[in-house]
Amino acid sequence: MEKIFKAIDLAAKTHKNQFRKGSNTPYVAHPYAVGMILLKEGCSEDVVAAGILHDTIEDTIINLDYLRNKFGFKVADIVEECSEPDKSLPWEDRKIQTIESLKIATPIVKAVACADKLHDIFCMLEDYEVCGEKLWERFTRGREKQEWYHKGLVQSFLQPPIHEDFKKLFLTYAKAVSDLFDKK
Repeated sequence: MEKIFKAIDLAAKTHKNQFRKGSNTPYVAHPYAVGMILLKEGCSEDVVAAGILHDTIEDTIINLDYLRNKFGFKVADIVEECSEPDKSLPWEDRKIQTIESLKIATPIVKAVACADKLHDIFCMLEDYEVCGEKLWERFTRGREKQEWYHKGLVQSFLQPPIHEDFKKLFLTYAKAVSDLFDKK
């Protein structure tokens, strides 16, 4: 558990002044939730720590060398594979890269990415209940592009062969995406 506690501490410090999109919720609630989802799935300490740290190289000053030195290569490699390689590309290009890379990713990387997106969708479902279609105003690309992206991710996570250890996680995400986007 020591590595998980270190990851929580680092996430709290590096995401300190960040908030979830369109809310007053401290951003750090998201990586904590991702870690908890992975812990519930029975993942190892390294995988849970990677889940907690999944946004550090994209959204903070932390780099891969720092993660390798503090958490080891396994954690850093998972975080790297879950991160967008080039944030300077247009949103659509980055999302296509993510969808395609997850089709061939290891089961562990898919699990961390899915836990990340599952928490996002759970938050969106909660917010949809409160504000309805106004939810989509938070996103530069709106409802249509969000639906395209999340349904593309579902296809990537369910790309055969589906790892049995994470099948329930992937199916939970697929159902949540359907619950959100297939509302009439």
